[in-house]
Amino acid sequence: QVQLVESGGGLVQPGGSLRLSCAASGGTFRHYPDTAWFRQVPGEERELVARLGWSGGSTNYADSVKGRFTISRDDAMNRVYLQMNSLKPEDTAIYYCAVRPPLALNYAYWGQGTQVTVST
Repeated sequence: QVQLVESGGGLVQPGGSLRLSCAASGGTFRHYPDTAWFRQVPGEERELVARLGWSGGSTNYADSVKGRFTISRDDAMNRVYLQMNSLKPEDTAIYYCAVRPPLALNYAYWGQGTQVTVST
């Protein structure tokens, strides 16, 4: 198991921005085929927000966040980020970082989440 820790959440007004950060216990994301950010609100299913592919090239975004959110890694591959701009109240959720191990079909490792609240 890999321990993932998210940070950067908080309270922000509509239209504001936040940058979430994810750190792995091993200190690097180099060995994972892909990483992703999910979010979940109480009583609803977990939603894939953004995905970064195996070599840092391909990306995928939920339709609801396209053009507003950006997933990335730093140059040393020590952190995975989710830059969130033009935030809406509907973005309020707990955001989770997840990784897919080599040859795995599922995102097996998850962080404990960071709360994002978009409100006036």
